[in-house]
Amino acid sequence: MINQEILKQAEEIIRTFFDMSGFDLELKILPLEEKTIPVKIIVDDPKTLIGQNGQTLADIQHLLKAILSHKISEQFYIDLDINNYKEKKTTYLKESAREWANEVALSGREKVLSPMPNFERRIVHLELINRSDVVTESAGYGPDRCIIIKPR
Repeated sequence: MINQEILKQAEEIIRTFFDMSGFDLELKILPLEEKTIPVKIIVDDPKTLIGQNGQTLADIQHLLKAILSHKISEQFYIDLDINNYKEKKTTYLKESAREWANEVALSGREKVLSPMPNFERRIVHLELINRSDVVTESAGYGPDRCIIIKPR
């Protein structure tokens, strides 16, 4: 169980990481959500930290998890969000998923989406899971993995 002492230690490590990066930013560690440590960052120019399609953000999150794994023996996750990028991306993906599903249901033809990372595919799958007119499946491997929306 991740206690307050471990969370405080994790916050110090994360702050040190970003202090050493040279970015002028506001960092906030939100209350633990089950086994997830939510880290919110606000920065004037987020493009460098987010990267194309959120790739740099994902890489930083992965790196922080690797660093913290040396200090935290229990299973945990990091949810790093910069300038609410993930929140905005989630809203966009949910709206798009409904539009894509409507298109498939009306046309009767499957739609192959562009490759996307796991967390984005999960959002689309969950948004459409209760639809009775379409079904989703993932196809491909690695960075080429994508979703196919098919009429039911």
